[in-house]
Amino acid sequence: NPFHNGHLHHIQKAKELSDADIVIAVMSGPFLQRGEPALVSKWHRAEMALSGGVDIVIELPYAFSVQHATIFAQGAVQLLDSLHCEAVCFGSESGVIESFFNAYQILTKNKAIFDDNIKRHLQEGYSYPKAMSCAFMEMTSNDNNIADLTMPNNILGFEYVKAVLSKHLPMELYTIERIKANYHDPHFTSDTIASATSIRKEIIEQHSLNTISPFVNTTTLKILEGYKQTFSIFHQWENYWPYLKFRLTQMSPSELQSIYEVEEGIENRILAVCQKANSFQEFISMLKTKRYTWTRLQRICVHILTNTKKDEMYTNETPAYMRLLGSSKKGRCYLKEHKKTFKLPLISKLSSFSHQQIDLDVRAASIYALGTLPAKQQELSAMEYSQVPIMAD
Repeated sequence: NPFHNGHLHHIQKAKELSDADIVIAVMSGPFLQRGEPALVSKWHRAEMALSGGVDIVIELPYAFSVQHATIFAQGAVQLLDSLHCEAVCFGSESGVIESFFNAYQILTKNKAIFDDNIKRHLQEGYSYPKAMSCAFMEMTSNDNNIADLTMPNNILGFEYVKAVLSKHLPMELYTIERIKANYHDPHFTSDTIASATSIRKEIIEQHSLNTISPFVNTTTLKILEGYKQTFSIFHQWENYWPYLKFRLTQMSPSELQSIYEVEEGIENRILAVCQKANSFQEFISMLKTKRYTWTRLQRICVHILTNTKKDEMYTNETPAYMRLLGSSKKGRCYLKEHKKTFKLPLISKLSSFSHQQIDLDVRAASIYALGTLPAKQQELSAMEYSQVPIMAD
């Protein structure tokens, strides 16, 4: 978000480590795991991924993509397993897969103690990620052979490992160390690789694509330029702030309490702060507490924006389908050869499939389209039905 040289490095190293013939990417749709709107549409991001060496791009449904790390990872791994993927490769600060196996074994063996420690830290007012980090550090201090679960990519990587090992899935696991740029770096720290955070920050704040050219391939740059020309904007939370404020202004505390992830009385605080804030940035800054992280609050805001209720998010379910966003020629050969044996239906035409999970995807796409200019909203929204999977050569 967007595809950059770090992703390119990841794909090349993943192929090298696994000796894979086909590269499959599972990609979030319009709204992402950290509760943010994607910079450009999923179709444009899928095209970027194909240009960087991915052969098949599958969408992670909204019910799994706008979620905390455990559900996000479970959904992604289940989709890969359904496609008969033989290996999973993720980026991490650790870069050593054995360190994740060791962490999994220790935390599985001592699950009751670990859970009790997390509960204790939650009662102290910490957010779940912070409580988990504290509990983890208490059990594994000074052990260099265990992945540090206080680091963002390590946390998500651990959840991928847990999703594979706990379900006994027939997949090899690999990890690649992040190089030259950390996940949250707000500024450029090398000449060729930058975090997606710093790239987005540069695009939004400087209103220019010139300075990001060393960090993305030519296709990504061309797609970003084309998107700006067509839709006049790049998507960011401020585009949606008027819609979010409108939704909140007309909601009662009980209505807000029915929204997914709205818990523990946070609805009263949200409604009170909403009336004081003049921007999304200001809103989240005022709302943030020790227990409620910026990321969790952003996810809650996405669910408010999309009116996603608690009874609509079946978090114990697996994905019900695999939505194809794009493929290379090699990818299409693989899909044709194995399609009849896939564990889930492969969807390339939206009208051919009906399910509650896909209803959430359609709603999210319609809301996402509101982030562009009124004259372009219908065009972007219609792509959910009209756009066929991208076929790259």
